[in-house]
Amino acid sequence: MAEKVAKAGVKKEKGYLYFVDKSGDVSRARMARGGKKGGKAEKVAKVGVKKKSGFLYFIDKKGDISCAKMARGGKKKRR
Repeated sequence: MAEKVAKAGVKKEKGYLYFVDKSGDVSRARMARGGKKGGKAEKVAKVGVKKKSGFLYFIDKKGDISCAKMARGGKKKRR
């Protein structure tokens, strides 16, 4: 289950990919569509979240930063 880490309140625009960058801030990049190239990343909100290893950080529906434990290992799938 995901856990809210920080409030950023980012309003998402269509056509952009929002993510938590290396410095723990919210950034966005234009998505490549129909032969058009994607854009360079730009900072949207300065938050400064300290990332822990083994967790996935993302922007939730409310525009805040959340994290969830990454699935590692587990059972082998049978064919």
